[in-house]
Amino acid sequence: MGAKAAGFPLELLIADPASTIDPSMLAGASAAVVQVNCDDPQSVARFEELARGDVPLIAAAYEPPMAFVRALVRAGAHDVVPLPLDPKELETALDPIRRISAAKGPRARAGHQKIITIIKSEGGVGATSLLGQTAARFAGVERLAGRETCLIDLDVQFGDAAFQLGLQPNLSLSDLLAAGKRLDGELLRSIAVQHSSGLAVVAAPSEILPLESMTSDQVLSIIDLATAEYGTVFVDLPMNWTNWSLSLLARSDLVLMVTELRVSSLSRARRQLDLLDSQDMRNVDVRIVLNRTEKGLFKAVSTDDAERVLRKPVTFTIANDHEIMTQAIDRGVTIGEVRRKSALGKDIEIMQAGIAAALGLER
Repeated sequence: MGAKAAGFPLELLIADPASTIDPSMLAGASAAVVQVNCDDPQSVARFEELARGDVPLIAAAYEPPMAFVRALVRAGAHDVVPLPLDPKELETALDPIRRISAAKGPRARAGHQKIITIIKSEGGVGATSLLGQTAARFAGVERLAGRETCLIDLDVQFGDAAFQLGLQPNLSLSDLLAAGKRLDGELLRSIAVQHSSGLAVVAAPSEILPLESMTSDQVLSIIDLATAEYGTVFVDLPMNWTNWSLSLLARSDLVLMVTELRVSSLSRARRQLDLLDSQDMRNVDVRIVLNRTEKGLFKAVSTDDAERVLRKPVTFTIANDHEIMTQAIDRGVTIGEVRRKSALGKDIEIMQAGIAAALGLER
């Protein structure tokens, strides 16, 4: 009686694991912690059904395996805590929800909250430059519709998305990580730097950080806050996989796998897709992007070859125009400012429109 966690008063409701829970029972709750039994399909189905509602959910389970944790996150869990409940862990899980709830007062949450992550088959395939150009084009169209867009560079070792767009931020992701429990919407907006397209960019740290310096809790808290503030969030991930990058991928609404029409690049992309399958992430919506494609009938590797290797259809092909992209990066501008009409610009326009369609955005 009178117990609280993260400032929320707690109420205990007992329900049989096999029984349904009427969503109306959660009406008015700021969050709900729901026990899920790993080996009980009915228990898992019940959680998935509740996750379709408006109340943020935290899953609680006894010794949940990592694949099960990611499945719950993908189903809509804000976090997964082990049972028996530890008060400190419950506080940590509820704190991001508390911050988002506190931010509701002065500023309404974005109505359309989506996460797009970009992964690459290998370094050097031009994923970051493609992401920056696409996100800027996407943000410009979204601004006309009265919506906002954010790009977060989580490549904490070699990220340079902000600089490729001509931005020179004084603050970065490091400042968000250092904020701890002080992190809120106003701080996020003060750290993000604004691009002329309307795109808000959170830059990668200026110093190289170890990949393990961030935790899944930290990363997901930042992303949750960004989607609440801006709506659509593009995320650039590092080349090497970590627990937190896999957890974020499981939470993503759309994943863009960037590769090239080269045997080595396609082979590495296939290995990455196999990794996702091994982590029980087959339901993640992964779209294949072939970057730097050349036109012509006598290419050594074709789009059909790529689809056979990847065992997935190619969704987007991006023309190879090294000169225009290099000029855009060197000048820190969009490719439309380098050349108003180009095959590269047309392909990026098609991709940003395809992303909007995949997310169900009406324009």
